[in-house]
Order: sequence, then structure tokens, then C-alpha cells
Amino acid sequence: MLKRDLLRNKTISAALLVFISLSALLASSGANMIVELSHSLGALFQKSGVPHFVQMHAGDADLERIDRWADNNGLVRRHQTAEMIRIEDGNLALGEGNGPGSGGVMDHYFVRQNRSFDLLLNLDSQVVQVNRGEVAVPIYYKQRDALEIGDTVRIAAPGFAMELRIADFVRDVQMNPSIIHSKRFVVHDDDFALLSGSLGEREYLLEFQLHDPGKLGAFRTAFEASNLPKLGPAVDHTLFRTLNALTDGLLAAVIVLVGLLICAIAIFCLRFTILAAIEEDYREIGVMKAIGIGASDIRKLYLLKYAVTAAVAAAVGYAASLLVNPLFTGNILLYIGTAPKGLGLRLIPVAAAALIFTIVVFFCLLTLRRFNRISAAEAIRSGTVGEALPAGDKLSLRGSRALSVPVFLGIKDVVSRFKMYRLLLLVFIASSFILLVPVNFFHTVQSPGFNHYLGIERSDLRIDLQYADSAADDYRRILDRLRGDGDVERHAPVLVGSYKTMNNAGVPENMTVEIGDFSLFPLDYLQGSAPARSDEIALSYLNAKEMDKKLGDPVRLLVDGETKVLNVSGIYQDVTNGGRTAKAALTDAPETVLRYEIVVDLKPGANVAEKRNLYAQTMHPAKVTDLEGYMAQTFGGTIEQLKLVATVAAAVAVLVSALITALFLKMAVAKDAGQIAIMRSIGFSVRHVRIQYLTRALLVLAVGIAAGAVISNTAGESLAGFAMSFMGAARIKFAVDPLQAYVLYPLLLLAVVTATALVSVASIRKTSLTGINAA
Repeated sequence: MLKRDLLRNKTISAALLVFISLSALLASSGANMIVELSHSLGALFQKSGVPHFVQMHAGDADLERIDRWADNNGLVRRHQTAEMIRIEDGNLALGEGNGPGSGGVMDHYFVRQNRSFDLLLNLDSQVVQVNRGEVAVPIYYKQRDALEIGDTVRIAAPGFAMELRIADFVRDVQMNPSIIHSKRFVVHDDDFALLSGSLGEREYLLEFQLHDPGKLGAFRTAFEASNLPKLGPAVDHTLFRTLNALTDGLLAAVIVLVGLLICAIAIFCLRFTILAAIEEDYREIGVMKAIGIGASDIRKLYLLKYAVTAAVAAAVGYAASLLVNPLFTGNILLYIGTAPKGLGLRLIPVAAAALIFTIVVFFCLLTLRRFNRISAAEAIRSGTVGEALPAGDKLSLRGSRALSVPVFLGIKDVVSRFKMYRLLLLVFIASSFILLVPVNFFHTVQSPGFNHYLGIERSDLRIDLQYADSAADDYRRILDRLRGDGDVERHAPVLVGSYKTMNNAGVPENMTVEIGDFSLFPLDYLQGSAPARSDEIALSYLNAKEMDKKLGDPVRLLVDGETKVLNVSGIYQDVTNGGRTAKAALTDAPETVLRYEIVVDLKPGANVAEKRNLYAQTMHPAKVTDLEGYMAQTFGGTIEQLKLVATVAAAVAVLVSALITALFLKMAVAKDAGQIAIMRSIGFSVRHVRIQYLTRALLVLAVGIAAGAVISNTAGESLAGFAMSFMGAARIKFAVDPLQAYVLYPLLLLAVVTATALVSVASIRKTSLTGINAA
């Protein structure tokens, strides 16, 4: 029976095999990515000795006081203070033939290898060790600048020059991702001492490992209540894990989601196939029941062929996943590394493919329960299931004037037998969703408006000045320069500082607050608006969530030695600084200035690129970037991963649409063979009959694309917002490219479905008038 069915329905069997194989492939690949990411990240954390809590500090630090406090805190297992030398972008040249950087957003820190924990690893996940005259460079620059071992890193400033040979590349458990704007270079102790005495600003990482990481909250409270240095952001190991896993985790989630959608399509397709087979064999089923064969035994006969098809497809899908896994896990292997996996972890992708097989077989069993409702006498008597038209069908050919007869009959058939066309509609909706969501998210991340999710204002130029002894003087100098520049239309200075605030437990802790006029370059707020008065404050999404604050709630800040109550005026999205920031219109200077920011808009006609290069040269040591450059450096890797996902999803959606159209129309033509013969006998040409079937497919496609676009821009946005909420952006609004989303991609699906439909209905030519007897 299995052999006969496979030979009789080669196209149907092949389509089912492809659908289930694709689903198993993507499920196995997604599961493998998740396993690889989780296991390798765990190994990276273990080998490097990830700190549980890190406080960055710019400025002088009393190391002995830090040691005494840590030694007296019973929660601390071990601690260290890591010194870093910050080298300006304009003083650093990476690679052969490259000049000093300009307009970069990254902070370059030269460090020694740590002795205790927070170890910096190489590409073999071994502790980096360099000799004098050598440097280990972050992986970010290897990927961005195509650096190789043996290339040169040059550090130059007035009266100082140093040339180092790249000996290795660094995996940094704290600063690996591009979204983190700090990068650590490892040099020999002697070279570090030379840099420390000659060039750069000194900063520190106060790092702590706890006896019990579960008591991180209690430790954070104790640390915030201390008088230890805190001139910078504080982060913990949970944030390190989130940021390291974010890009590849999103990719894995999208792959698994697409795989499950294709599995759903395969199940719909399988259901239709089973029902068509039941109708085709209806009389034979009645005979079998009449001679005493039980319904369960008949179900087993039919289940066998679909179970074998599903098993073969799942095995093919898993085998194919082994070939494509390197394509998906390349970024993981580069940034995080790989770790030996035991048999249990290796079996998880196999289990994912087996799960697809189990789901398919389970839904086969549900569909095959229909055998219980088949009457032997009725099946032998009628030989067909029968499909009556709805009683309320009011479409009549006489009432149609605008449409040709074949087109009208095609539309009437879809309306009258809509239950039969539900499968095709669901597939086209799913295909549109699979196609549009990754593409829309890709365009959103690339769009200029994505800056709103970063908590930064939309502007032509952005000037960042890190804290240093001369930062205040440099800041005033830059502002004077901007006021005297005739090409500048407007600019808004912002001081980023640290204030004390009272948390829910009544314990003071630090909060990063931006001080300035936020009306000139407004953000899009989730709720409320920017602070306009000195008694208002706006909170980032994660800050508001952790502090349990809503619009109008009070926030207590310690300002100039006194407690000041500010009311929450708005909540905005922000993924910088761990997603925990605030904005206020205070007139008082912050307790500690972390950095200065100035956003600039140029007058119409001014050349942004030329002005950026000029400012980068004349406003040293400030970093000058345009918005496009800022986004490219921050999300360049993520954008490339999303581009890969969008390409794969588009290919899968088009392939699925083509296969399901071919399968559906082939079965529909076979099912309607008698009706086609009748139409041919009363004068319908082959062309007219084909137009009917083509109309059916294209009508369902048009509805499916429209519904898919709506669902993509609602449920798709919600999915993207859920994924980004862990970073601090909870509500994503897709920046849809209308030409691509509503014209090019629908036309692509339309072209593929039309071509497939034309090929599929070619068999109608073979239908002869003898089919009337079958009708």
C-alpha cells in the first residue's frame, strides 16, 4: 500500500517530505544554536572567571580602602581592582596601512592580564599571554578591520610613539559584544607601565566574585551604601550573559520559530492529503469495514505511510542541519568559542528533529479519527464523502457583469468551498509572516529612527567627551566653537552624571542621569513626555520597571547635599548603559560627571561627512560620529545576522508557497476531474478552466498576503518587542519599507505562485470527456 501510494502521488509525497525536512532542519539547527550558545557561554564564563559584580570608575581610586571594605564583607569570595589606560581613537592605528581612527564610538582600554579572575582569553579559549612589544586585540576589531596575527598596532601622540605586533585576539567576557562601547587590549606589564606614565587617562574596574551569586542584590545594596569609588556604570554577570547571548539568541529564536511555522504548514498539508486520500478510497474503506476490519486497523494502514514519510523527512532534515550549522554558529564560534559537548547535549538537536516527527504523527492520528465516523453502508452506496454547497450561497452568474465567466466561477468556488481553501490561506498567511517579520525587523534596525530605542536623539552629529581632568575645559571650548559655526542650526549640550537615589528598600544607590534641555531633540516616549521643569525626571523602561515607577510617581535624588523629589514625567526606551538611565532638567551640576554629550543639527546644504571629519580633527579628544556611523559600529554584527535570517526566511517562504500551491492544485484538479470533464463537454475551453483554478489560487494568495502583512505588523512587532525588552526596548514599531513590504515581496510571491499554478494546471489538458462517467 505504501509503495503504491508513493508511486501514484509522487508530487504530494515529495512536497510532504520537503516540508517536514525543512521543519526538522530548522528545528535541529535552532536547537543546536541554543545548545552551542548556552554551553559555550557557560564554558567562557567558567574559564575566564566571570565577576559577579563590576563597578567602572574614572578617576583616582584608593586601592587600599577598596581592599579593606571587600575583606570585611562576608559576601565577597575574592576581589580585584583592574587598572586600564584609555587611548583616544585619534592616537590609535590598527593594522597595516591604516591611519588613526576618527569618529569611532568605541573606547579603547589597554590592560594587563588579570591575575585572579576576569581572565582575557584567546581564540583557543586559553588565557592570553603576550610578550613585550606584543598586543592581543579584541575580536571586534579582527572582524571589523580584517586584522591578522602579525599586523601592527601603532600608538602615537605628541612626544610619544609605540608600535606593537598583534600576537593574539581577545575574547572578553565583559566587553565582547559590539553594543558595549568599551574594548580591552592586552599588553605586557612593561608596555603597560610605559603607557601609564606617558599617555591616556587611567580608569579602574572594581570587580567582585561572591560566595553565593544568589545574594547579588544584598551585595549591591551594601556596595551602593559604601563610600567606594563609583564614577561610572555598575554591571553584573546576568547582564554579561544577556548581552553576550543577545544577537545569536535572537537568531536561534527566529530559526526555531520559522521551523515551527513550517511544521504547522506541513501538518495542514498532511491533513488535507489524508482527507483527500480518504475521499479517494472512500468505497474501499467501506468495503474493509463491511468485511470486519476494525477502524483502528484501517487507521494503522494509513498511518504507516505517513509515519514512514515523516521519519525519513526528519532524518533528512537532521542530516542537512549538520551541513548548515556552521553557517548559523560562525558568530558564536568566533566571539564565544566552543566547548566539548557530552552525548546528552549532542542528542538535543536529534531530539528536536524527533519532536517534529512526533508532532506530525500525533496530528495524523487526530485526523485519522475520521474513520470512526465512516458508515460502511453509506460508503459502499455513495462512494464519495460529498461536499454540499452552503445553503446561503447567493453568488449567481446572472448577477455578475464586471467579471468574466471563468474568473467569476473561480471566485464562487473559493467562497462556496472556503473550508477546502482554508489550508492554502493559512499557508500563505504563514509564508507572508515568515517573509515580512525578519525583513521588517532588519529594516527597523537599519533605519534612522532606531536611535529612539537606543535612548539617543535624532541628529546630524553626536559629540561625546569622556571624563578626564581637562574634560570641563574641553567641553566649554567645543561649545564656543559650535556657537561660532555658521553651519550649525542648533545644538543641545547634555551632562551625564551620577546621582544618589533611594531604592525601594530605602537604601541609597547610584543612578546615571542625563541633564539638559530635551525639547530640542525629542525622543519618542512609551508614556508621558520629556522633563520640562526642574522637578521632573524621565526614566528608561528598565529603570522604571526595576524601581516600580509609573507616570507621576516620585523619585528622590540627592542634589547638592539635599534630597529633592522629582516626579516621573515620561518613560522611554534605552539599551545603552545596560538599559538603566534617566533624563532630568536640573539646573544643578551632578555629583560626579561621567561624560559630556552634545547633539548637533547642521543647516540645510551643509556637508555632514566633511563637518564630522573636521570636528574629529579639531575637537580632540572628543569622539564625533554621525548617526549612521554610530549605528553601524554598535549594531554592525547584529545587522549582518539579521540580514542572514531575512535571506533564509525569504527563501523558505517562497519555496513553501510554491510547493503548497503545486500540491494543492494537483489535488484539487484530481478531486474535480468529473466537474472539469462536464465543463469541457458544455463548451468550456482548457484555457477557461485553467483561468478558474488560477483565479482561485491568486484570490487566496491576495487575502493571505494582506492578512500576513497585518499580523506581521501586530504580532510580529510584539515578538520583536518581547525579544528587545531584555535590553530595554519593550515596544518596537517596525520601520516598514513600503516598496519592499507591500510591492516587491508580494510581487515575488505572486510571480512564484502564478508560475507554479500555471505548471500545476497543465494537467487539465489531459482531462477527457470520459471523466463525466467518474462524475
